[in-house]
Amino acid sequence: MTYHDFGYNDKLAAYRIQQNLDSFEIGRIVAEHKERYVVKACRNEFNAELIGNLRFNAESRYDFPAVGDWVAFSEYDEDKALIHAVYPRNSIIERQAIGRSGQIQVIATNIDFGLIVQAVDRDFNLNRLERYLTICNASNVAPVIVLSKIDLISKTELESIKDKIKQRINDIPLFAVSHQTVGYEHLESFIKKGKTYCLLGSSGVGKSTLLNNLSGQLLMKTSEISSSVNKGKHTTSHRELIVLNNGGILIDNPGMREVGITDTTSGLETTFETILEYAQNCRFKDCTHLHEKGCAILKAVKDGEIDEDSYSNFKKMEKERMYFESDAKDRKKKDKDLGKMIKNVNKQRKNNKY
Repeated sequence: MTYHDFGYNDKLAAYRIQQNLDSFEIGRIVAEHKERYVVKACRNEFNAELIGNLRFNAESRYDFPAVGDWVAFSEYDEDKALIHAVYPRNSIIERQAIGRSGQIQVIATNIDFGLIVQAVDRDFNLNRLERYLTICNASNVAPVIVLSKIDLISKTELESIKDKIKQRINDIPLFAVSHQTVGYEHLESFIKKGKTYCLLGSSGVGKSTLLNNLSGQLLMKTSEISSSVNKGKHTTSHRELIVLNNGGILIDNPGMREVGITDTTSGLETTFETILEYAQNCRFKDCTHLHEKGCAILKAVKDGEIDEDSYSNFKKMEKERMYFESDAKDRKKKDKDLGKMIKNVNKQRKNNKY
């Protein structure tokens, strides 16, 4: 296996030379757990940690490696390594960190396609689907919809779900697969060698089964479907990168119970493009489309030209975005004030010595 087999390209090679990183080995983060990493190189996989400078000079979570990142590392034991630098990213999938106001959680990096998996039974939810679309659209990641567990419903019910999706979501590739093997040949033909795909979805929607069927081997254990909730008992607990037999690169993710929106203005604009086309006719340029008189979007909702459920979902996520932006600004100001205080204390201590 070569570096190109798991995503290395000429742009990364040029950066390596420009930044004088050619004295270090290169590898890709394939697993992460509490700031401990597994780095995949051509000849081996290494358990790695950050060098002190990289850790202490980090200004935010973005400065730490994530699954999907390319890194410069040095080996110091048979299977142990130190990470010295993180290569530039072409995409970052992120969400609002749970329970941490104004903070971001990086899910994965350098992703080409986001496979949004939704089970067609009890998990299916158009609002949640639009949330994942917004995250992908804000991350420079092409979204793909995968409907799983289609063996649990009738063909008529499946067509009804597809129609509902098409009414609110346009021009997004859609695949339907069963718990067994139905539909996988179409999805496999879509996955291309050297491209990186990320599985996104709630717990129990069948991501592990999807991974096993695409890879042709048992990479993730799944239990029998629970008769009460129609969900497998297995839950992925960490992110991991796998190279498939057809050359596609797949990142599995833990099921996400909450998908908090960050400052994703561009993502909302893309996901709700049809709705926001009406904004050009709003009376005020700074219209929030939530309550203002003369808002063309509100009028279109009232007149039935915009789907009311889709607008309600847009409104909810726009409010989340605004709150996140406000919290992030407050947190940034507090961090700046704390930095000034520490700087003044150190300066005063230095002066007291003389």
